[in-house]
Amino acid sequence: MRFIATRFPTPTRLGQALGLAVVALLLLGHAANAEPMFRNVVLILSDDHRYDFLGFHPDGPEFLETPNLDRMASQGAYLANTFVTTSLCSPSRATILTGQYMHRHKVVDNQRAVPQGTRFFPEYLQASGIKTAYVGKWHMGHDDDSPRKGFDHWASFKGQGTYFNPQFNINGKRQKFEGYNADVTANLALDYLKSVGEKRFFLQVGFKAVHYPFQPAKRHHGRYDKFDVPRPQTMSLTERNYETQPNWVRERRYGIHGIDHMETGPLDADPVPSLPALYRRFAETVHGLDENVGRILDYLDESGLAKDTLVLYLGDNGFALGEHGFYDKRDAFEESIRIPMLAYAPGHIQPGTTVTQMALNLDVAQTILQGMDVAQPNGTPKMSGRSLLPLLLGQEIAGWREHFLYEYHWEWNFPATPTTLAIRTDRYKYVYYHGIWDKNGLYDLDSDPHERHNLIRVPAFAERASKMKNQLFAELAEAGGLIMPIRPPRGIQFYDRKLRR
Repeated sequence: MRFIATRFPTPTRLGQALGLAVVALLLLGHAANAEPMFRNVVLILSDDHRYDFLGFHPDGPEFLETPNLDRMASQGAYLANTFVTTSLCSPSRATILTGQYMHRHKVVDNQRAVPQGTRFFPEYLQASGIKTAYVGKWHMGHDDDSPRKGFDHWASFKGQGTYFNPQFNINGKRQKFEGYNADVTANLALDYLKSVGEKRFFLQVGFKAVHYPFQPAKRHHGRYDKFDVPRPQTMSLTERNYETQPNWVRERRYGIHGIDHMETGPLDADPVPSLPALYRRFAETVHGLDENVGRILDYLDESGLAKDTLVLYLGDNGFALGEHGFYDKRDAFEESIRIPMLAYAPGHIQPGTTVTQMALNLDVAQTILQGMDVAQPNGTPKMSGRSLLPLLLGQEIAGWREHFLYEYHWEWNFPATPTTLAIRTDRYKYVYYHGIWDKNGLYDLDSDPHERHNLIRVPAFAERASKMKNQLFAELAEAGGLIMPIRPPRGIQFYDRKLRR
């Protein structure tokens, strides 16, 4: 089964007006009340959590246990068609905090610092008197763990951090903790929630889990060893899987982020784990993540905070586990760009709500600002997303998005994936690869949800490919997204390593 976005016709002026009227009435209703719809928001962000690794998801592993994420869906809302606009940690996190595409916020890789003058939406909350806190993995600015602007309270660590015995920078002072990173992160989040008192707050919790290399808590290691692991349809090294794909797709499986290389050697060679072992460790790490999400939800319920609090959960990007011969993200295939997203707000969101319209990480900032009744100050950069709040509340919005843009720029330290620009509708995806002598991509996601058949050279689809390509580049040009962000290499590059040995 594959979740399909609700399709809308091209919006008419009347439809647009009706949609705007609904949003306007919703906002007026908030303004008329003494209290905003949500006094508080908790935003929980995980790392590399792919869209189908949820216990209730029909396409996920049958053995996976995520009772707390399942609970968010059954007692709140599940956004079944959610995507990132760049499938890479730092760019995605910057998109979430700015409400901007990567070509506007300029955080284009995991090493680059946030540009001076960047505005994060928590700054607007601060200006409205709302207390703000960040706990957990930040991962923008690489090895810098210093407190960032927009947050009154800070508890984070350098770069990727470690799964065990992590060191956190807590408001400028470093402290070493014993135990599992997800447990420590949840402990620090709970400490903050218990200290906030009657003040309005925004808390962002960033879990390191489930980032590669997958390391579950010791109590969960081996939990799923007895279960068979499904093999993706597109993983087999057969001509059928690669005859229409770009050459780089097949070549990547033998290079960095490919299952036949795994950076250090073939996937099935010792000491590199086999794909089934990799898959099981991923699932066990998700299970430990879910446990700690449950601890936060339980406290909100037991303390009474839940009735005034919106909880949002999402991953920062997807992750391939053998599809097309890949592990990792970055590319524009579905496993890379799709993410889980859930919303929990007892008394506000109808239990069991499923949102089928396209949602993006781009929408998080405006959703939270609207939910907390905070306006963007005049003169601040216009955001590119849309608030999801009306959809979470069951409102019908005419003229909802029918497509989005995807962008990823080649990294010299991870050279196996080319610069990738794409446009995805509810049915078709066009992918353009910049700077390589190769074919581009066009996929019909209705008839080919696993993207096995590239239609780019099928004459019957030539007109569609041309139109989507033109639309992609026209929208990027209008938004200033055609400037190449080249960064000088440093150190020994991947393809020079053998020469230096």
